[in-house]
Amino acid sequence: MNESPLFVRTYDFLLWLIPQVQKFPRAYRFTLSERIQRLALTFQDSLVAAGKTKGDSRRNNLQQADIQLEQLRLWLRFSRDQSLLTVRQYEHSIRQLKEVGNLLGAWLKQV
Repeated sequence: MNESPLFVRTYDFLLWLIPQVQKFPRAYRFTLSERIQRLALTFQDSLVAAGKTKGDSRRNNLQQADIQLEQLRLWLRFSRDQSLLTVRQYEHSIRQLKEVGNLLGAWLKQV
C-alpha cells in the first residue's frame, strides 16, 4: 500500500507543502496555514484508511479524500490570490494535485 504511486506522490507533496505554508506571514499562520496543513494531513489519513478497509468503508474514505483534495485546491488558490504563494509555487502545487487527483480517480473507479 505505501509503495502505491498515490501514496508516494501524496507523501512527496506533503514534504513540499508543509514547509511552504509554514512560511506564511503571522497573520495567516494560525488560520490559513494551519487549515491547509490539517487538510493535507487529513487527506493522507483518508488514503491510509481507504487502503486498510474494504467495501463501502473504502469507498467512503476515498470519497472523503476526493472532497478534501478539492478543498485543498481551493485554499491553495486562495493563498495564491492573497500573494502567499508565488505563481510558480501555485503552479507546482496544482500540477502535483492534478497527478494525485488522477491516481485517486482511478482508484475510485476500481472500487
